[in-house]
Amino acid sequence: MSKYSPEEKMQIAEIYLSGKFSYGSLARIYGVQLSTIRLWVANYESLGAKAFEPGAWTRRSSTEKEEAVLFYLAGKGSLLSTCKKYGIKSTWTLRNWIKKYNSHETLKPTRGGGKRNMTNGRKTTLEERIALVEEYVATKASYDDLAAKYKVSYQQAYSWVRKYKDGGVEALEDRRGKKKDISEMTEMEKLEAENRLLRAENERKQMEIDFLKKLKEIERRWG
Repeated sequence: MSKYSPEEKMQIAEIYLSGKFSYGSLARIYGVQLSTIRLWVANYESLGAKAFEPGAWTRRSSTEKEEAVLFYLAGKGSLLSTCKKYGIKSTWTLRNWIKKYNSHETLKPTRGGGKRNMTNGRKTTLEERIALVEEYVATKASYDDLAAKYKVSYQQAYSWVRKYKDGGVEALEDRRGKKKDISEMTEMEKLEAENRLLRAENERKQMEIDFLKKLKEIERRWG
């Protein structure tokens, strides 16, 4: 059993994502393997707080397990990045699926074979994309939960959050089939959307302040 609670694991992942400590530094400070820190961060980015809920196992169909295995075997990602992409909590789990697949064993569905989110991708409005990202920023909800709430695919939810992180509000616009000079938003609408997301980020500032206090305690202890 891990000596760290789900809340502490989430905090450690948040500390890394704040950019203040490296994987190696956190591994030394908390006395765990570097690979464990990497996995906690990957799980948190993929599943949100749900990644650390005791006994919270995602239902998997045989098809989904095989999809993850084939993604890895095709050389499209490492064990860790494949786990992150498919919301798999442990590289050990993925290794086990790969071993069974290579041994021609059947990858049986987990808990009846339910899939993380059966909703197919659909056409969405800019407001829906902004609302989903706003909720992610404010609550760090898992992509599973966001996809279910907004009735979109897991990949859409993941993609919009990543686009916002990489390119801001404008990256959420759907430019497919449009000329480059045509925008879905006026400058005023962009400003309003940016302000909404900024407020959402500010809602999490108190948690960040708590982390900084903890970091100072760690620095004093390890200084």
